[in-house]
Amino acid sequence: MCGRYYVDDETAKEIERIIRNLDNRLESVPKYGEIYPTNNVMVLLAENGNTILCNMIWGFPQYNQKGVIINARAETVLEKRSFADSAKHRRCLIPAKGFFEWDRNKNKISFERPDNKVMLMAGIWNMFNVDKRCTIITTTANGSVSPVHSRMPLILEQDEAEIWMEDDKGTEFLLHKSPKELSIVSEDLQYTLNL
Repeated sequence: MCGRYYVDDETAKEIERIIRNLDNRLESVPKYGEIYPTNNVMVLLAENGNTILCNMIWGFPQYNQKGVIINARAETVLEKRSFADSAKHRRCLIPAKGFFEWDRNKNKISFERPDNKVMLMAGIWNMFNVDKRCTIITTTANGSVSPVHSRMPLILEQDEAEIWMEDDKGTEFLLHKSPKELSIVSEDLQYTLNL
């Protein structure tokens, strides 16, 4: 599960650089800080052959309108009625500096890429009334996250971004990939969890 993530100033600048390098337009001002479900979040998506950065609400509404669905499982996203059409036709990327999980002792653990690049979390989106909403795809935790939590966001590499957003044939392959190892960041100290 991914219930919280964050974007810092440097990550927002890097996101802007990525968009400009793709020769595309920047549609919105990035939000910084800790991101919670139901916040307006920045999302990368393909539109008319361009990659744009836009704002969406994080979380699909529950069928009973009580709460939101913030994550969709990679293993079942193409089958579940709530997600299948979006997974096939409306994929996006949610950029971040890192994400949080809580360990068994309720300690808040922060995960980031060890190379300090922007983390691109796979997502899907849809329209609900007049709102664009997104949810983050999760997968089985890799070796760096599994000691803390059994699930993690499906993190894609920059060279997979266009494939995820635009290539319907590449979707299933990317849904089954294992994200690269991450680093745990704690009190300004960064270390890689070695198992």
